[in-house]
Amino acid sequence: MTGVIIFSYSTPPPQKIIGEASRIFYFHIPQAWICVIAFTMSMIYSIRYLKTRNIVFDDRAYEAARLGFLFCILATITGSIFAKITWGSFWNWDPRETSIFILLLIYGAYFALRGAIEVEEKRAALASVYAIFAFITVPFLIFVLPRIVPSLHPADSVVDSNLKFTMGATVRMIFFTSLAVFTAIFFWIFNLARRLHHINRLMLESED
Repeated sequence: MTGVIIFSYSTPPPQKIIGEASRIFYFHIPQAWICVIAFTMSMIYSIRYLKTRNIVFDDRAYEAARLGFLFCILATITGSIFAKITWGSFWNWDPRETSIFILLLIYGAYFALRGAIEVEEKRAALASVYAIFAFITVPFLIFVLPRIVPSLHPADSVVDSNLKFTMGATVRMIFFTSLAVFTAIFFWIFNLARRLHHINRLMLESED
């Protein structure tokens, strides 16, 4: 990540027209990518919980959703900084801004649901069902809606309509390295959270 930060600011901006503000793409897009990965994992673990009733899978679904929510917030913040520089306002209710705001509300409700139910098995079951249905909105809100509605957001920052890269070789190297680094950091944090849940459960069992 240190290398990504250094090269992202020591090389020319990714897009000449947008200028210096386009450097945020190196961080904003990977954050949104992790958001999708995390919510996908939350959905998968939720399905596994409903199939097996193994509470470990609910723990993992919860941690994946928490990390997805965190990265969704980070993507919103970096996107707002970009909007302020390029469009003059932190928030413009652009389709992409609106869709990610709705996504935050949907997963915010997921945590509210979990917090409202004390019985662990009931909480896990209802939260798993909710996480599955919540994920259905993810590809629509992130990939579909922003592309079918006119938007201020750059549409060809990575690939054009013909699926050809719009980035030069140096920009691609930095961008995909950043993507890989963010992905590695996500799985590292997720693994730490998973192990902590396991340790906490072992401690509770030893107390019983």
